[in-house]
Amino acid sequence: MKKIFGGLNITWLKLIIGAVLIGVFVALTCLIPGLGLTSFHNMAVLLESWILFGIIIIVNSKTPKESALKCFVFFLISQPLIYIIQDIVNPIDKMRLVSYYRNWIPWTIACLPMGYFGHYMKRDKWWGAIILSPMITILAFHYVTYLKLMMFNFPYHILSWLFTGITMIVYPIAIFKNRIPKYICLILSIVLIGVGTIYGYLNPYVYNTSLIASGEEYYFDDTYKVYFEDPTIGDVYIKVYPMQDEEGNDASFYIINTDYKRRGKTKVYIESPNGDKRAFDIEVINENHMTKEEIK
Repeated sequence: MKKIFGGLNITWLKLIIGAVLIGVFVALTCLIPGLGLTSFHNMAVLLESWILFGIIIIVNSKTPKESALKCFVFFLISQPLIYIIQDIVNPIDKMRLVSYYRNWIPWTIACLPMGYFGHYMKRDKWWGAIILSPMITILAFHYVTYLKLMMFNFPYHILSWLFTGITMIVYPIAIFKNRIPKYICLILSIVLIGVGTIYGYLNPYVYNTSLIASGEEYYFDDTYKVYFEDPTIGDVYIKVYPMQDEEGNDASFYIINTDYKRRGKTKVYIESPNGDKRAFDIEVINENHMTKEEIK
């Protein structure tokens, strides 16, 4: 571990080759359908893996200037490459492509000051804890995100959840020899993991979506009952939206909304006041996609 965090000779050539290889790898994980919304796909969306790459570059650079420039160039090559390769394989509107990449532009620019000041962690002084703590805090937010997604869609995201928690512990141990910054950051990591775990369990991820709107094909109002066959999958309810008809009279619009708490299959029933029922097969595939089919 000490070899990785301070014992590598990352030349400019190695850095550029590494940036290209990592960019290609992440792009390929995004193009493989079976890896969508998995821990591999998360590399293209969130920061935990890129924080690792950045820290490795920082602690293996010889000067603050070299650290800043290498971090900047690494992101400048790898991030656009991810989207360019995806666009070559599956062409999309160029403005949409730019909208995907623009979220990474601020982080790429931030590599210059972050890489420069991050290099001072190598001085192994107490203020090294101040430099590393923001990265640990960002990882803590990711830790909670992955915990909630993992509970909703187990075992998806479990690798990202474990990776994030483990790196929060590893960084202080691997980077610092001085006990003061090491223990400050280690205690911070442990506290944030503990608090994050409790918060994640008490505030699980909920996938909210509309299921059916009342109309000519399916009529219902707030006198109807709606319920899941398996209530553990979440909550379903009829929501009333006040509106006016074409003549300006008060009216109401009804939609069946669902709050899914986990993925899985079940049935949803719509029951009229006189006991007539319509049923639908429901499958919650992941944290942002579901299907429904009426049971004839």
